[in-house]
Amino acid sequence: MVSAATRKSLLKVRVMDFITSTAILPLLFGCVGIFSLFKLLQHMRMKAYLRNAVVIITGATSGLGRECARVFFAAGAKLVLCGRNREALEELARELAASRVTEVQTHKPYIVTFDLADPGAIVAATAEILQCFGYVDVLINNAGISYRGAIIDTTTDVDKRVMETNYFGPVALTKAILPSMIKRRHGHIVAISSIQGKISIPFRSAYAASKHATQAFFDCLRAEMEQYEIEVTVISPGYIHTNLSLNAITADGSKYGVMDKTTAQGRRPMDVARDVLAIVGKKKKDVILADLLPSLAIYLRTLAPGLFFSLMASRARKEQKSKNS
Repeated sequence: MVSAATRKSLLKVRVMDFITSTAILPLLFGCVGIFSLFKLLQHMRMKAYLRNAVVIITGATSGLGRECARVFFAAGAKLVLCGRNREALEELARELAASRVTEVQTHKPYIVTFDLADPGAIVAATAEILQCFGYVDVLINNAGISYRGAIIDTTTDVDKRVMETNYFGPVALTKAILPSMIKRRHGHIVAISSIQGKISIPFRSAYAASKHATQAFFDCLRAEMEQYEIEVTVISPGYIHTNLSLNAITADGSKYGVMDKTTAQGRRPMDVARDVLAIVGKKKKDVILADLLPSLAIYLRTLAPGLFFSLMASRARKEQKSKNS
């Protein structure tokens, strides 16, 4: 009589014989090979897409914008660096020009200084941008300002200030650049939004509102620009270890000046910039770059809004208690 252990051993042998004696194993290897080839072609296409492309980066003076400048420069893009601080932009341009990138040919960056919160400056800045190379392939709307404060204490002027920088400025710049892209039937508009463009958390009302508006506008733009073969990408990062919270404004318009714990524990700007490079190169439409918990919160807001609202109310009470203590 054959024991259970012997039958089990024989079954394993038969299974292995079946796998090795049929087309299953070659098929598996073939699938792996095809997938690897696909990834290689995708990587090559991404590199070709960005090499020699004219890329505009707003808010390039620090943080994520500065790191995006580094990775796009290394990819062979022709950069136009934009921001308010000309000295910081010139320093970055010198740094990039002095860096050694052997894989691709690099190009000397151009600098255009203007304030996105100043509507009158955007038209002149756009003309200057277009003069640099004659056209724009990729516009990365990265510049922004953060906010901390209670709604009841916040003046409307503060709401407007945040909206001018985070929403109206990028919208105005995008609208100014679009005609040249439509004429060429080629271009890529990128909006660096935030996870708070998907969900709202307490004491960030002006910031979250500006990012929700950004998400909505560029979603509409994507649909309208498809007929002109213009790509539109919205990227929503979570916390990034930058000076965003330090430079945030408060309810009365003063500087916040505090490095939040969540910001201090955020991702490195260079890592996020590499992700931005890959996302743009792959022409993705909408990407969330956040940890598991914030990503799950987006689905919770949709599938169980009552629970989400309760959690946010609890968070608001805890933050208020912490401020009062």
